[in-house]
Amino acid sequence: MLRLIACAVALFPLLASLAHAADKPNVLFIAVDDLNDWVHCLGGHPQTKSPNVDRLAAKGMLFERAYCSAPACNPSRASLLTGIAPFTSGVYHNDQPWRPAMPDAITLPQFYQQNGYEVIGCGKLFHGSYREEKGFDEYLKQTGDPKPKQTPVNGIPNTSHFDWGPIDAKDAEMSDYQMVDFAIEQLQKKHDKPLFLACGIYRPHLPWYVPQEYFDHFPLDQIQLPQIKEDDLADVPEAGVKIAKPSGDHKKVIETDNYAKAVQGYLASIEFADAQIGRLIAALEASPYADNTIIVLWGDHGWHLGEKLHWRKFALWEEADRVPLLIVAPGVTTPEQRCERTVTLLDLYPTLADLCGLTPPKEVAGKSLAPLLKDPTAAWDRPAVTTHGRNNHAVRDERWRYIRYADGSEELYDHQEDPQEWTNVADLPENDAVKKRLAKWLPTTNAKDADSEKTPVAKNAKAWSMSGVVVYRGQPVAGAKVTMYGRGGKAKASGVTDEEGKYVMKMEPGESFPEGEFKVTVRGVKIPDKFGDFRTTGLTVRNAKAANRYDFSFE
Repeated sequence: MLRLIACAVALFPLLASLAHAADKPNVLFIAVDDLNDWVHCLGGHPQTKSPNVDRLAAKGMLFERAYCSAPACNPSRASLLTGIAPFTSGVYHNDQPWRPAMPDAITLPQFYQQNGYEVIGCGKLFHGSYREEKGFDEYLKQTGDPKPKQTPVNGIPNTSHFDWGPIDAKDAEMSDYQMVDFAIEQLQKKHDKPLFLACGIYRPHLPWYVPQEYFDHFPLDQIQLPQIKEDDLADVPEAGVKIAKPSGDHKKVIETDNYAKAVQGYLASIEFADAQIGRLIAALEASPYADNTIIVLWGDHGWHLGEKLHWRKFALWEEADRVPLLIVAPGVTTPEQRCERTVTLLDLYPTLADLCGLTPPKEVAGKSLAPLLKDPTAAWDRPAVTTHGRNNHAVRDERWRYIRYADGSEELYDHQEDPQEWTNVADLPENDAVKKRLAKWLPTTNAKDADSEKTPVAKNAKAWSMSGVVVYRGQPVAGAKVTMYGRGGKAKASGVTDEEGKYVMKMEPGESFPEGEFKVTVRGVKIPDKFGDFRTTGLTVRNAKAANRYDFSFE
C-alpha cells in the first residue's frame, strides 16, 4: 500500500518588517504575447500605432537589441520566469510541460512572494494549460474573446486560429481589457506589502480579431507590406528551409490574396494591445505607487509576416527572435535612454532581483542589466543566445547573427551590411574568425527533450482508483475535494470526502495515471488555502487497483 502524508509547514518568514518592506520598490510586470519589433519605438514597421508603448519607452530604458531565449511561447516564458535556459531544462517547444522538467525551480512570482511581496497576476503569463498559479496571492486567468459570426474570416481553408478580421465588439468585451481592469483595481487598493503585479496581454497573438475601429485605422489600400526577397531561402541550409516552410503559411497567404489583410490584422491587434497598456500605465501614474514602481514591459518572442518566406515565430532569424524590452526604474533609469547592447529575456530575473535588493536563486542564469540601466554604453561582452529545439542555436552580437543547426549547417548574417538577413555569408573564408568567436557562446550542454504533452505517461494502464482520508487538526473533514492533475495541469480525476473524511476517485480504462511529477489539490472550507496545493516528485504508479492510498493530514 502506497501512503502519502502531507503535513503543513510554517510559512516562509518575511525578510523584513512591514515598515521596511514598504520601502521596497513595487514591480509592474507587463507581458505582451507575440509582439515583435514593429512597435514604433523600434521602427519595425512604418505604419504601427503604438503611442503608449512609445511613451513608456521614453520614460526609461529601451533595449534596442533584446532577444528571446526561445522563439515560442512556452519555452520563452518558462525560461524567463524560472531563470533557467531551454538548453538546461530541455523545454524547447510549446507542447512540453515546463514544471515536470523543473520541479524545484523557484518562479519569479514565488521568489517575490518568498521575499515579502504581495504577488498578484492576471492574463497570460505562463503558457496556456501550463499556467501555474502557485506563487500568486491572487490570480485572474485569461478569459475568452468575442469571435466573428463566421470563420475563417480570411477564407484560408483549414486555417484554425491562423485567421484575422474585425469583430463586432467593444473593447470592454475583450479579455485583455478585462485583465487590465483587474490590474487597475489592484493599483487603486492599499497594499501593506510591496506589490509585484503581473499583467499578461494576449494580443497580438492569433487570431487577430479585434474591434472594427482598429482595422479602420489601417486602410487596406494603404498597407505597406514587408520587403520580401523571393529567393531568400536559396542560400539557407535545409534545416532552415524546413523551419521556414515556404509552401505552408506563406503560400496560402499569397494564393488567397491575404497579405495586406494579414498585415492589417497584425497592426490592428498591436494598436489594440497598446491601448490596453496605455490604460494600465495611466492608472499607475494616477496611483500612490507611481513614484516607487519598477515597470518592465516585454514581448515573449518576435513574429514573421513573410520575411524569409516564413510566418509565425519558431525560427532563429531576427524577426522571430527580437523582442520589445523596456525598463523604467525610479532612481536608476533616466528618460529617453536607449541601449544597443545585446541582451536576452533570461536577464530579467536577475535584473529585477538586483533592482529590488534581493539575491536570486543560484540556478538563475542570465546577467543583471542593472549596469546598463545606469549606463547604456557600459562594457558588455555577452551576445544573446536563442534556442529553437535541441542543438539549434542562434548567437547574436551587435553586428552579427550566427546560426548553427543540430546537423552542423550554418548561417551568418552581417547586420551592418544586411539588416534584413538576405545574404548568408557563413561560407566566406574571411568570416571564419567571426564564426569561431561567436561559436564560443554556443551552449555546451543541450539537455534531452523534456516529455511532451503527447508523451505516454503510463503504458498498458488499466482502470484505477485512489482513496484516502483528509484530516484537519486531528478531525476528519467532510466535503473536501481531492483532485489529481496530469501533465499540462489538466485535472485527471477527483473525489469528495464523506462524513468520515474518506474519498475515492476513479479513472476509466484507457486513461493513464500521472507518472513522474504530478500535482494534487485538496480544497475544503475547513482547510486554509495555503495548505491546499502540493506536488509529489518521483512517484511512479502503474495499473493501480484501489490499492493506492493518499492520506492528507493538516495541522
